[in-house]
Amino acid sequence: MDLSNIFRLVNLVVGAVMIMGGIGQFFPIGFQSVIVGCYVIIFGAATLLLEFQIPPYMSRWAPFLFSFLGRGVFYIFVGTILLHQPAIRIVAGSIIAIVGLGYCVLEYIPSIEPPQNMRDAGGEWGAEQI
Repeated sequence: MDLSNIFRLVNLVVGAVMIMGGIGQFFPIGFQSVIVGCYVIIFGAATLLLEFQIPPYMSRWAPFLFSFLGRGVFYIFVGTILLHQPAIRIVAGSIIAIVGLGYCVLEYIPSIEPPQNMRDAGGEWGAEQI
């Protein structure tokens, strides 16, 4: 069964929720809030970008994004960053973390393969060429 479109839709929703949570992170304005908000917005933009185009350097610098387990742990990390008042950030962080938990579980179900954009294009999986 091909679930590529479902995974693409889930990743697009998670990327949009990351950006929404990152914008919500700015309020109330404080130095730490702005810095964390910028990072979460960048992570959300990168998640959206990976659904349309995979830059050649991504498989080298962020190979964890090309497996269910790696992407799941990444989503859990970003989701837990957002778990703070007000409610919009708690909802956004919870959605992202729950999807991350689901991806971690999918890593151990052999009948479900990751979609094409979550596979390493080079097939080297982070191995350095000497």
